[in-house]
Amino acid sequence: MAVLMATLSARSMVARAQEAQGEPESPASEAPGFIPVIHGFVSQGFILTTANNYLAQSEHGSFEFTEVGVNLTSQLTDDLRAGVQLFARDLGPIGNYSAKFDWFYLDYRFEDWLGIRAGRTKLPFGLYNDTNDIDVAHVPILMPQSVYPIENRDFLLAQTGVELYGRAELGAGGALDYRAYGGTIFLDVGAPAAGSPFTVESFTIPYVVGGRLMWETPVEGLRLGGSVQVLKLESTLLYGTGAMAMRVSVDIPATLWVTSVEYASSNLLVAIEYGRWHVSVDSSDPMLFPEQTVVSERGYVMASYRFTPWFQPGIYYSLLFPNVDDRDGRDSRQHDLAATARFDINEHWLVKLEAHYMNGTAALRAALNDGAPPSALTRDWAVFLVKTTAYF
Repeated sequence: MAVLMATLSARSMVARAQEAQGEPESPASEAPGFIPVIHGFVSQGFILTTANNYLAQSEHGSFEFTEVGVNLTSQLTDDLRAGVQLFARDLGPIGNYSAKFDWFYLDYRFEDWLGIRAGRTKLPFGLYNDTNDIDVAHVPILMPQSVYPIENRDFLLAQTGVELYGRAELGAGGALDYRAYGGTIFLDVGAPAAGSPFTVESFTIPYVVGGRLMWETPVEGLRLGGSVQVLKLESTLLYGTGAMAMRVSVDIPATLWVTSVEYASSNLLVAIEYGRWHVSVDSSDPMLFPEQTVVSERGYVMASYRFTPWFQPGIYYSLLFPNVDDRDGRDSRQHDLAATARFDINEHWLVKLEAHYMNGTAALRAALNDGAPPSALTRDWAVFLVKTTAYF
């Protein structure tokens, strides 16, 4: 991939990063042929917090922030493309370098306005979910966690099913870009949370459907859009152990939506997103597992500017309220003010430095903090991160 020049717009930078990671904007971007194109990346990060363990055992500093991926893509015919990526990561207790197929697809484009993908395809949610795993495509180390939580990457990155996509030119009105999908998500349940009386007997996601519509307005560099995702989780839990264990069925329907605004002009990028996640819990035994409906509020505003071909700083403010009806208490909110400095050392290597001021503990996990609930953790704290990525 060529060196990212100062005159590239932020959108062009994402497109070129997609090509480097096996996710081109158009399946016809390469000459047809069975010889696969191989790309990959290796990232190593470090996390340190002034209080509270976040993502890993970060109070004393942690190098458990590693990502590695290799992908192969091939333009089989003018209209048919295939690709696959093998990915492994270590993020605190998550991943532990277990390699798996991150995404894979067959992609056939009938016309510019109609194409179809099948396989494990990336979820088009918000502006950046489908490029969230491409470090070179963004300035921040951690994208705004209220909308793109890194801990939920396995859950939010891709779905197994089909997707329709296309782009319709509107003449003087700009253009519409759409993606619509349906399928399921396969997850490893893993061990129950420490101290939980429940054991997961079964867990499935029978369906996930959704889509994204983006309007590229007549104003150059300005695009507006909205995304929605509807899914359902079904699980069977065991309360207690042995012959006295009690079984309870829990269904969790959820609807996630986000509205998006992005302005990309020359070296400047400004993005604003706001959304809500509606999650309900239906239980066969409300006495054992209570029923409830919770709506969370999420949003951010972000800006970055490329001053030189090798230096690009950025800043964002992100907010998270896990329950819009409960905004009091440190565990009921998380305000995140972040600043990043990105250095492109050469065309295959970059380094990022990042600092966060956090107010609130809503995104913290008791399991990482010796069982202490978020309400008992330090209200005001800071996060410092360093990350380096090599890619080819």
